[in-house]
Amino acid sequence: MTSEPTAATTEPPAASGEPIALDQAFASFDALWSPRIVTSVNDYDVRVAKVEGEHVWHVHDDTDEFFLVLGGELHIDLREPAGERRVTLPQGSVFTVPRGTEHRPYAPQGARILLFEPTGTLTVGDRHDEIPDHVDATTGHALVRPAELSGP
Repeated sequence: MTSEPTAATTEPPAASGEPIALDQAFASFDALWSPRIVTSVNDYDVRVAKVEGEHVWHVHDDTDEFFLVLGGELHIDLREPAGERRVTLPQGSVFTVPRGTEHRPYAPQGARILLFEPTGTLTVGDRHDEIPDHVDATTGHALVRPAELSGP
């Protein structure tokens, strides 16, 4: 089943000028592969997502995709001109998938990640395989209760 892309519906919480506690942000949702926008920096979204299992092979033609693993371990399969390779990112690791590189993130045991990409970037890229039901084709969702997610 191919899902229709969905977009964030409200201003990111940081627009209020208050800090965002990431643990509380993660506690505010359960959906996998369905990122939440925690803040914006210039024309970029900072998104957090809970992930488990496989995403979909996809490509972002015009932008790089930045991953920071906050918890667990994330694997990213890459299809490059020299062939396929796998990058393994343990907690605390960062990796940038270069624009135009076909890739598929997956987390066999689950992970919590932070993504940094231009506002409006689809989670499934510009070109992709068929989107499975467990993957949300979105440009990011706003956090549900921004007032409750403020830091101390």
